[in-house]
Amino acid sequence: MNTQILQIDGSDWRAISGNPEWTAAVEAGKVLYFPQLAFELNPAERALLRPDIRAPKSRNISLNVDGTLKGAAGDAATLQQLTALIERFRAHAKGLISNLFPEYTNVMRLAPTSFRPMQVETRAQSWRADDKRMHVDAFPSRPNYGERILRVFTNLNPNGKPRVWRIGEPFEDVAKKLLPRVKPYVRWQAKALEVLHVTKSFRSEYDHLMLQLHDGMKGDLDYQKNAPQEQVAFAAGSTWVCFSDKAVHSVMSGQFMMEQTLYLPPGTEYDPKASPLSILTRMQGHPLVDRRV
Repeated sequence: MNTQILQIDGSDWRAISGNPEWTAAVEAGKVLYFPQLAFELNPAERALLRPDIRAPKSRNISLNVDGTLKGAAGDAATLQQLTALIERFRAHAKGLISNLFPEYTNVMRLAPTSFRPMQVETRAQSWRADDKRMHVDAFPSRPNYGERILRVFTNLNPNGKPRVWRIGEPFEDVAKKLLPRVKPYVRWQAKALEVLHVTKSFRSEYDHLMLQLHDGMKGDLDYQKNAPQEQVAFAAGSTWVCFSDKAVHSVMSGQFMMEQTLYLPPGTEYDPKASPLSILTRMQGHPLVDRRV
């Protein structure tokens, strides 16, 4: 398998500008890796890098688009300081994406920003939620009809420990292997899920297929072990960018990471034909998105 990592020089968030090769790579499902692009913290901010800043029943800490902080523990001063830190990262991430991909700027939609202070290796989860298993991102309760999931990650680890991922084979290769196994899409079942509020809206065939690929990869231990893959250690003080709905990935170890998600409407990519929606539509031979009930 050819490497799915494209390493890029640059240490200034505001000075990195776009490159057609990088755009084609990320839209093809590769990961753009910036080893020297650190998100610098001052001493007071570094004091926030501790596991107990996360509320016990929360998976991660997140800053909503409206500025409300969720999942954090601490006094008012601590929460205010943490909010300011995450807001600053959000601004850096948005600026980076606007510089890298100018045509995304006016169409991208902001999602919550997360701070992940927990150690990956000791996190216990069900197999479907276990991100140590290779997968593509898909949302069980939130159909997105082909909306793209673009993510910016930064490793803040103060002890120099990397965040270790596995990166899998190209999306189309996965789809060719797993689509013959997927359960058929049934519209009345999708409608029932909506009526029962299992999903927030009607699940399209596209969303059904993406969930089947997500679960098919995670549930197949032979695939996890033997599928084409490479391991990459994202160094402390580095940043990486990918479309997580297309880049097959898993996180194996690490602690203290920031993450920003941005959504793009389907068809607004530089090359819409490279999207999961376009690939799956071609492979299935019919439209996959129809919101009619």
